[in-house]
Amino acid sequence: MQRRKLGRLFDVSRYTLGGGGIGQVWGATSREEAIKTVQDAHEAGITLFDMAPLYGNGEAEKVMGLAFPTGYPHTLRLTTKCMLGGANGTDVERILTASLQESLKLLKRDYIDVFILHGYVVPDNWHTTLPPKFLSKVAVTLSTFNDFVIPAFEKLKKSGRIKAWGVTAASTQVTNLKIINSESPPDVVQCMANVLDSAGSMEISGERAEPRAVIKQAKDQSVGVMGIRAVAAGALTDTIDRPVAADSSEQYDYDRAARFRLIAADMGASPAQLAHRYALSMPGVETVVLGVKNREELVDCLLAEAAPALEASVVQRIDTAVRN
Repeated sequence: MQRRKLGRLFDVSRYTLGGGGIGQVWGATSREEAIKTVQDAHEAGITLFDMAPLYGNGEAEKVMGLAFPTGYPHTLRLTTKCMLGGANGTDVERILTASLQESLKLLKRDYIDVFILHGYVVPDNWHTTLPPKFLSKVAVTLSTFNDFVIPAFEKLKKSGRIKAWGVTAASTQVTNLKIINSESPPDVVQCMANVLDSAGSMEISGERAEPRAVIKQAKDQSVGVMGIRAVAAGALTDTIDRPVAADSSEQYDYDRAARFRLIAADMGASPAQLAHRYALSMPGVETVVLGVKNREELVDCLLAEAAPALEASVVQRIDTAVRN
């Protein structure tokens, strides 16, 4: 498998195995199958594994901790995350540290390569129609991020318990760019990388999504880019593999990807294969996070990575079909 340098950090495989699938977020699987999927992913050349406590209430981290009973291969790297929500600034360091310690215990590891803020950073005094109760669970303000989150991350780096830190760039565009362009930028951002430029159910701002501008700015600042949601939470597959509401963002994205599926069929590929080839072709995306939950889905993705890069004319055809 090809590799790229992740920002200023280290080389990583073009694919990252995400924890959502093996944590049973994207449909049912068994722990045994999830463990075998992790093992096969590593054997196939995947070197980065992206975990979080929220992926199955710790299930993804448990699976990783069980997948290598004799110890992790020296080439394998791990991320995990912490959802701070509307924590008071003075509580940030304690919450991050406690979450990290629990993750390390489940992962059976004494350090994490990249510790990522799960959720959103939003502007101070942000006016939004989102329920305050919801926002308090998933977002921190920009001032809290600058004054408390960054210092806590840097302290953890100095302790050796993390090697780097990152954020999810799925907030308002101005906030995403401010974080990347700050005096203390993250080492890594996770950013939407799909045909539709869609954040799906992760979208909170109501703006027209512009993830490619975020990716370009991150690249310019030597911030590593992990592309997420390559299949738009299932919208860019043959069929969404779990029940979704008729008025959900996933169903909306699935419907507007109808022409994309026709192009995939015309090319003799599954929609998921073509979606991953497209994400891998996006400039500035150094690794694409997979949401697979079993070995069958993993094989489909591996075929996409092994295929030739999409020609510019094919990318243009896809873009035109989706935009229209």
